[in-house]
Amino acid sequence: MKSVLKKTVCVLLLVLLVAVSGLPAIAMEKMDINKATVEQLVDIKGVGEVLAQRIVVYRQQHEQFKSLEELTLVKGIGSRKLEKLRPFLMLVEN
Repeated sequence: MKSVLKKTVCVLLLVLLVAVSGLPAIAMEKMDINKATVEQLVDIKGVGEVLAQRIVVYRQQHEQFKSLEELTLVKGIGSRKLEKLRPFLMLVEN
């Protein structure tokens, strides 16, 4: 009986840990960097309002991104930041 209670407590703790750890953000669908709005971009961990606006402005000024690596030309995005963003982004050229 104690073993069942311990397992139940462990499962509940694991569920709680997943719920508060931000792991659901990992499961979000990838968004097309050439169509994403500021509002959508700020849903990505590590992208605030200012960076999202810079991404959209850059895209508008250059028609569209030709590669995800081009994001490093946006102020505030270096190679490390790009690697953190990459799992949440995709590129669909029109």
